[in-house]
Amino acid sequence: MDSNKLEVATVGGGCFWCTEAVFQEVKGIHSVVSGYTGGTAPGRPTYREICSGLTGHAEVVQVTFDPTIISYEDILIIFMTTHDPTTLNRQGADTGTQYRSVIYYHNHEQKKIAQVVLSEMKAVYEDPIVTELTPLGIFYDAEEYHQDYYKNNSEQGYCQVVINPKLAKLRKLHAEKLL
Repeated sequence: MDSNKLEVATVGGGCFWCTEAVFQEVKGIHSVVSGYTGGTAPGRPTYREICSGLTGHAEVVQVTFDPTIISYEDILIIFMTTHDPTTLNRQGADTGTQYRSVIYYHNHEQKKIAQVVLSEMKAVYEDPIVTELTPLGIFYDAEEYHQDYYKNNSEQGYCQVVINPKLAKLRKLHAEKLL
């Protein structure tokens, strides 16, 4: 991939381990970094602080991708169909504002595309979509042990019970976009 042509998308759909695992399976993805953004607390937040819900940050992933292989629109469609965008501050058993459904746009073009995708996704879900659309602020990489979590811990219980079903859904809905 030509690194001069790569673009970045930032999304949060609950636990970043799940979202990271999904995008690591997609063609055209150069890298996926788990991290935090969207908060108001000063300085670099820690995972423990994020989990308290007091910093206002969301668990997110930054997806660096080759737009000649996969579009930003397709990334958002995959994102919107591999988590539940209708539950406020919750994904499964994970609850709190840090688990909110959110798209952080990097520029005006991404905002316009996200608005279209969010509008089109209304037809897919029975309940109203609560996914936030917000400009990206400061992104902080999560601690090293959170990076490549599923790849390094696929036998762990959370991975088996929560991430594996998301990957199965990804494979069913988006097989043509996978590695």
